[in-house]
Amino acid sequence: MRKLLLLVVAFSTIFVYAQKDKGVGLKKNVKAGEGRSKGVVTPEFLWSLGRVSDIKVSPDGNQVLFGITYYNVAENKGNRDLYVMPTAGGELKKLTDSQGNEYNGIWRPDGKKIGYISSESGSSQIWEMNPDGSDKIQISNIAEGVNGFAYAPDMKHLLYTADVKLDATVQDTYPDLPKANAMIYTELMYRHWDSWADQSYSHIFVTAYPVPKEGAAKDIMPKERWDAPITPDGGMEQIAWNNAGTKIAYACKKMFGKEYATSTNSDIYLYDLASGKTSNISAPNPGYDMDPVFSPDGKSIAWTSMKTSGFESDKKRIIIYNFAKPKAEDYSADFDQSSTNFVWSTDGKSLYFISGIQATYQLFHLDIAKKKITQITKGVHDYTELQLAGNKLVGARMSMSMPTEIYTVDLKTGAQTQLSFVNKDKLDAVTMGKVEERWITSTDGSKLLTWIIYPPDFDAKKKYPTLLYTEGGPQSAISQFWSYRWNFQIMAANGYIIVAPNRHGLPTFGQAWNDQISLDYGGQNQQDCLAAIDSMSKEPFVNKDKLGAVGASYGAFSVYWLAGNHNKRFKAFIAHCGMFNFESWYGTTEEMFFANHDLGGAYYNNPRPKSYDFSPSNFIGNWDTPILVIHGGNDFRIPYTEGMQAFNAAQMKGIPSKFLFFPEESHFVLKPQNAILWQREFFKWFNTYLK
Repeated sequence: MRKLLLLVVAFSTIFVYAQKDKGVGLKKNVKAGEGRSKGVVTPEFLWSLGRVSDIKVSPDGNQVLFGITYYNVAENKGNRDLYVMPTAGGELKKLTDSQGNEYNGIWRPDGKKIGYISSESGSSQIWEMNPDGSDKIQISNIAEGVNGFAYAPDMKHLLYTADVKLDATVQDTYPDLPKANAMIYTELMYRHWDSWADQSYSHIFVTAYPVPKEGAAKDIMPKERWDAPITPDGGMEQIAWNNAGTKIAYACKKMFGKEYATSTNSDIYLYDLASGKTSNISAPNPGYDMDPVFSPDGKSIAWTSMKTSGFESDKKRIIIYNFAKPKAEDYSADFDQSSTNFVWSTDGKSLYFISGIQATYQLFHLDIAKKKITQITKGVHDYTELQLAGNKLVGARMSMSMPTEIYTVDLKTGAQTQLSFVNKDKLDAVTMGKVEERWITSTDGSKLLTWIIYPPDFDAKKKYPTLLYTEGGPQSAISQFWSYRWNFQIMAANGYIIVAPNRHGLPTFGQAWNDQISLDYGGQNQQDCLAAIDSMSKEPFVNKDKLGAVGASYGAFSVYWLAGNHNKRFKAFIAHCGMFNFESWYGTTEEMFFANHDLGGAYYNNPRPKSYDFSPSNFIGNWDTPILVIHGGNDFRIPYTEGMQAFNAAQMKGIPSKFLFFPEESHFVLKPQNAILWQREFFKWFNTYLK
């Protein structure tokens, strides 16, 4: 489940809370180790790094535009600015320097302007500037603000997304009660992810370009009570112009109430500017259809598609729709992995994309005529973004030892060249722990790719406390991600060995491996985790009497489950935003399709699904190990009452326990000072019981 996981790739690109770097010094923030010439990773060090995201290659392929977010811990906020640099390599140039945040930076199709969204004027509006950052001009003045935008390729029109109020508020219904603070709902979904339904919906608008000073833009979804992009995490990748600038394709889930909450059936809609008509071109498919991308000649369109209704972690297929036939065809039928981030070649004969393979994310190529998929890149890393620049690709790449930087990739050889070095000086000043790939045999005979991260200056003659990391998702690979909270290097820097097994239920090992976890939460995947820590416990440098387990979301459920089933292996636990009681979780979560698919339905069904037997609340009688419970007040995926139940149970049983609660955080911890507090409490807890 993409949104139930601890999705660290998202953390690396978040800019909503951005702020400016105030020159945080390494001497102050990197704690030197005894006898070590370099420092190690600390919480303050992590928050001093620049976070690279949202790469866009210029129309001529010579430059790449991107954003960097810098945070100021003292002010508890940050700032995101736009930068540009040559795709051939060279110095980067800062283009914006306002007190607001600049995002959605894109090239105008002729390459003579860069468009972006800025809050400099007090609300989020569309601005333009020259490619060198000069002549910044606000070109929109939308009362409700703009969420995203895109130029038509012929530059005759521009589309943008903005919120439209369609439902009545309490004050609309009861105007004589202007100070009443209440919300009234009569249908699902009344809240989602981290926000309550607010009577507004994101719609797509089309206006002439250049944007006229007067005259209303056209809402292409008039009075429709659904969102485009799809909430909560959809962006402009869900909306696309055709090359002629005459049609708009967009993803939308056009359902209401219970049907919306229990289904994943989004579709690709095609809006024709001339006629004003909208058609559904993916209607036969019952699952997710997302992220449309037109071919250069406009004769075809590709999108990602999941076949199974109600299953959000199904294989993402490559669907190409031919307008002449018309017909949608799966070009990844023989490819047993998910595919994302589609980019067409200039001649329309190839499609480039990102896919996972054995806990890494690589670049791939699809020969459309031959329906042949080949892997372009190899290595211990994750690609998260992809663009085409002439005869090479430009991608955003990260690993467990390096935050996101920009790389170029040779199309013929797959050779990778680092283009940006945003954090080089800071990274050069610290020592990273070794990241090792191990294949461990599980209880069913299967092999688990397990990442082992060692402390800096590791000494095999010593014994180290060791942490089992249990992944979230539940369908989310422990790939080569760089996280600003669940960072393996900072755990290692504190003197711990980290054991991170790619258990059953994780992608990049084939769809059958990914799917196995549904209905089996307390089954083979938990045995995989125990097998991994048991195997590592045999190593002479692992202190088997000082083992801990930690995880978030599904990983935190795993910690709760292990707390009742670990047979005294562990001496301490940390669980962040986890499911503790399946019945109460089912009754309070928001996306019911996930709960129905992975648990097999409601607890009150007759017969009751066997999956509820795995609820950690069933094993509380076996709890005997200190546990730190962490939760956010605005987590609506797994409400904070789940954490309260776990903490209360531990307290009532007299088990050493602590509850760390963040009233304003959601499923994640995004504010700088909260995140640093999180790290300090994390290591205070483990240091108490494992050192």
